[in-house]
Amino acid sequence: MDRYARWNTLLEILAETGRITVEEAAERLGVSQATIRRDFDQLSQQQMITRTRGGAVAGGISYDLPLRYKTARHVEEKHRIGTAAAGLVSAGQVIALNGGTTITEVARSLAMRTDLVATPGSTGLTIVTNALNIANELIVRPHLKVVVVGGVVRPQSYELIGPLAAPILREITLDIAFLGVDAIDMKLGATSHHEGEAAINALMAARARKVVVIADGSKIGGHAFARICPTDRVHTLVTDGNAPPEQLRGFEEAGIRVIVV
Repeated sequence: MDRYARWNTLLEILAETGRITVEEAAERLGVSQATIRRDFDQLSQQQMITRTRGGAVAGGISYDLPLRYKTARHVEEKHRIGTAAAGLVSAGQVIALNGGTTITEVARSLAMRTDLVATPGSTGLTIVTNALNIANELIVRPHLKVVVVGGVVRPQSYELIGPLAAPILREITLDIAFLGVDAIDMKLGATSHHEGEAAINALMAARARKVVVIADGSKIGGHAFARICPTDRVHTLVTDGNAPPEQLRGFEEAGIRVIVV
């Protein structure tokens, strides 16, 4: 297990339990106590945990791990979801992508679709995003027009948030808004842990003809702090086979197209 995989595991354990000792962490990860002490020290320097005598306790952001520590979660499911979602896009459309690991898989799948290249008399694909990591991946693809909204960068997700992003989004129209969410529930709608991200995502949803929610099965039926949009604004939900079947039936009964990969 490499360093980042260990850190990801330690942060997830702390998010669930609140605290752990060096001895417990070493046993669970199968490494030496000296390695765990170094990991704790480095995570503490990044203000992600609080070091204690003989262990560590969760830091204030343990519920919302920075993007670079989320990449090991549900990797295969997210790849399949990204491929399926990208298949909903046609050449000439204007689409929005917010941030997150699953939406990043959508962006990567779109970048590989050679059929989206503009031909004489037609336009290619335009992608509007508030995520710097996604813009960075797509900007090297000459067949894609990439529009980045303004705002203040949120380090945990690389997303631009705040009032500077709103003027651009209010002046454009979107064919599809692809929204990665922290949770989606029939009654509570699509939600995010962070209110700033939710506000920008809500504006994307409002400017789109169709809203496609991207969520792995672990996020179906849950809820987070800030609402992005109600369920009746969602046209399609793309998820994986780990989603609770009763939740998916509820979405389908509400008229939402559900794609399970």
